[in-house]
Amino acid sequence: MTGRPAPGVLPPALRGWLGSVAGLAALVVVVLGVRYADGSKPGTVDAWIRGAVDGAGPSWRYVALALDFLGEPAGSATLVAATVTGCLLLRRPRAAVFVVAGVGLTVGTATLIKSLVGRTIHGDNLSYPSGHTAFLTAISFVVALLVSGRLGLGRAAGTLLVLAVALVAGGAMGWAQVALGAHYPTDVLGGWCTALAVTSANAWLVDRAADRLVDGTAATDRQEHR
Repeated sequence: MTGRPAPGVLPPALRGWLGSVAGLAALVVVVLGVRYADGSKPGTVDAWIRGAVDGAGPSWRYVALALDFLGEPAGSATLVAATVTGCLLLRRPRAAVFVVAGVGLTVGTATLIKSLVGRTIHGDNLSYPSGHTAFLTAISFVVALLVSGRLGLGRAAGTLLVLAVALVAGGAMGWAQVALGAHYPTDVLGGWCTALAVTSANAWLVDRAADRLVDGTAATDRQEHR
């Protein structure tokens, strides 16, 4: 017999909608990247949003610093390790692989895009897209996707949950990055969209690779028992 030893990480009901979201997000990343390539100044929208965020009081700066820590090596490694541990305790090895691959590829893609676009802030610091925003959006997206599959949510409810969680997480980290002056608002949008595009595609790839491995193992077992 062939079959999955564990549920897929991308619920079938969500594939169509999230595929469309991933395509749209990738388009936004490309458009913004072309628009701000080799730039070093905020755009009109950037200036307007930064003006509103700059009014945050000193107490909010501590909140921003705490959120920023989650995107730093120590904070991000802790979040990933905790999520992977949870997946393994629930006997979801495929989900654990998805966490590492989804987050890793998202951050790697954001880093690659930074070098290609060449937008800078505060001198020669590459800024587009925001890696911190991409990271927190990606890991939140992954967790929400796994929860949606575990709860058996339908297409509308599942997609709404995943996008809402990603929006809240990405929005919170994005606000922190702008408030701390580490990124332009359009860098944040680029990081958020990078996470949506890469993580959605990665979920499909992880399921496809795992299914092929299962089918190949099952075929070998059948041949050995003939």
